[in-house]
Amino acid sequence: MVRIGFTPSRLSGSRPEFVRRLRATARSTRFRVERVAAGRVSRAEPPLTPVHLSLRDSRTLNLALAAGHTEPSDRARLLITRGRRRLAVPLAFERHTAAAPLLTATATLRDMRDGVWRLTVETRGADGRVRRRGIAPVEDGAPPATPTVPYAPDPLTGTLVRIVRSRTGRAVLQATRSRPRAELVRFEPRGDGITVHGRLVGAALTQVCAEAVRRRDKVVVPVDAGVRDGAFTLSVPLGAMTGAGAGQWVWDFRVAGLPLGRWLTDVRDPSAAYPTPFRVFALPDGSLVRAHAHFTGTGAFAVTCWDITALTREPAASARPARTPTASQHAPVGPTAEPAKETS
Repeated sequence: MVRIGFTPSRLSGSRPEFVRRLRATARSTRFRVERVAAGRVSRAEPPLTPVHLSLRDSRTLNLALAAGHTEPSDRARLLITRGRRRLAVPLAFERHTAAAPLLTATATLRDMRDGVWRLTVETRGADGRVRRRGIAPVEDGAPPATPTVPYAPDPLTGTLVRIVRSRTGRAVLQATRSRPRAELVRFEPRGDGITVHGRLVGAALTQVCAEAVRRRDKVVVPVDAGVRDGAFTLSVPLGAMTGAGAGQWVWDFRVAGLPLGRWLTDVRDPSAAYPTPFRVFALPDGSLVRAHAHFTGTGAFAVTCWDITALTREPAASARPARTPTASQHAPVGPTAEPAKETS
């Protein structure tokens, strides 16, 4: 496996809406121009049809090509280029007993910069002749209905890298930097509350301001947050959330103005993939809260809570006293059984 390092993207914070729209328009225009330039195909050397071409988690690129007339002594490599940047990945020659020999490569892509990256196979024969050919996308037809999506962002940086088809039918890599996100790592329900661990992606982490927002009427409750080693920790304020109004409510969470959730994943439906039960929490003030910490279908983190303290109290003293059972109530029902004889 070959590890490739790219120039890390700059951290971006929150911007006004018109600035975000302007930057998005400029980026999409640049992508179209780069995709046209990267899709140039030589008429004399048509693109190669790969046996396998895939990209996992925007980090691991796998390629397998039929060796054809390439000999083991020939030098072959995969070139990943964008403008003047050029990265070379050696192609290994593999022999198989039941199939034709293959040229294979596995590369780990890290911190790719925004843009379109050209894929080229370069071979150099024993006579010194160099040939460069593009790669055609793999025709898989309709994507299968699986619990995961074909392409997922990098779980560390949030950058999304996909294999796309250019207008000329050539396969290229398109890398899109993630917008700022509040990524949930895990949450821990305990007997007296819920602790959430997460991190910010694409934004500076200095002081974190967190809040719980009631979904129906947008009532806001502040959340205690702590920062340590580049990550943040939240304590879900169940007491303040249930005290904001009677009944059962659903609350969403925002960290540094960003929605909190599990966004950097390849799971199609996080609510179905990560089911969680309802729990009863005993708060320090003596109240009982029935809460459900869960993920929505889009990956957002939410908590449904309800104060059930009044439902668990003992009946009042004015309630009717229990009736004393009579002798008839102790009489057996059905045929009378003879008492068992004692044995020594």
